[in-house]
Amino acid sequence: MDFTPTEEQTAARELAARIFGDLSTPDRLAAAGTGTDIELWKALCAAGLVAAVEDIGLLGLVLLLEEQGRTTAQVPFAATCAYGLLPLVAHGTDEQRERLLPGLRDGAVVATGAVTEPAAVRARSGPSVGAAGREEGRLTGTVGWVPWLRDATHVLVADEDRLLWWVRVADAETEPVHTTAPWSAARLVLDGTPAERVGAPSAQLEDTPPAGDTRPYEHVLTESRIAFAGLQAGVCAGSLARAVEHTTTREQFGRPLSTNQGVLIRAADAHMDTEVIRVTAYEAAWRYDEGLPCATHALTAAWWASEAGKRVVHAGQHLHGGIGADVDHPVHRHFLWGRQLDAYQGCGSEVLAELGAMLAKEGDQ
Repeated sequence: MDFTPTEEQTAARELAARIFGDLSTPDRLAAAGTGTDIELWKALCAAGLVAAVEDIGLLGLVLLLEEQGRTTAQVPFAATCAYGLLPLVAHGTDEQRERLLPGLRDGAVVATGAVTEPAAVRARSGPSVGAAGREEGRLTGTVGWVPWLRDATHVLVADEDRLLWWVRVADAETEPVHTTAPWSAARLVLDGTPAERVGAPSAQLEDTPPAGDTRPYEHVLTESRIAFAGLQAGVCAGSLARAVEHTTTREQFGRPLSTNQGVLIRAADAHMDTEVIRVTAYEAAWRYDEGLPCATHALTAAWWASEAGKRVVHAGQHLHGGIGADVDHPVHRHFLWGRQLDAYQGCGSEVLAELGAMLAKEGDQ
């Protein structure tokens, strides 16, 4: 394993760090509320960072999302790449890639995903091949909440058969919901909503029929888990950096707080937790890019992101003392983001149960 970033990945990460550092300031975050910082999103797309993910791979995306997490930048970067760009690159038809990718690259199309509750959605009528050979269908069901849905133009939906569909948000019904983190989330209501199947129509597939092929769904779920684990690594790193700055500059009884042994131990534990999240996300992303089996590695990264991430953002807030409880303090955003990411794709116990079942199944084969 070699997690050393390539020149392209390093350049992209440095550019992302500069843009996030310059534009994702506390004042701009407060002004954005739960919505997207449009100017920041335009700057990221104009710099080619969304488009760059096609070339720098999932490990490169993890590096970029770390930089977003450090500042809790209010943009749908992770969602657009994990549920739009990468799935279409990997599973879309040539026609879909030619038609849909340009909008994702330049920011005109904002994607999100409703893939964690496939049992909640069903195809009300059988798919048919429509214009330009696209497989079309109509979906019915309700997904409890989808991140960034209120700011998205399209949503990737998984149905009960774990098939993937591309849906225009304007064709569905959305109901705003409040989440722990200030994301523009909403409930997705589908009632015979038109949808376009991601991938080739049945007639064009010679081997496994689409109805029995869940590999694209599993592929998307795996890469999205890795991507959001990378985002959590950045959230934790940002929280810890703020705690270190506070404890080294704030004095108590004539000494910096950082000289207190209890503070040092708490910060050291948070550092180790952050590093574990990072390295498990890196390993899973590297294996993904290399075409190696990585489903269990993705679940491992997701478990650490949930369990360790929760500890780190609590520690970051605690190390700030009383001001850590101030909802307007920057460290509080890290706390909110960390807790939301903790539960987004399954809390630690759920992820651990899935990982155990997967390992047991592999052991029986």
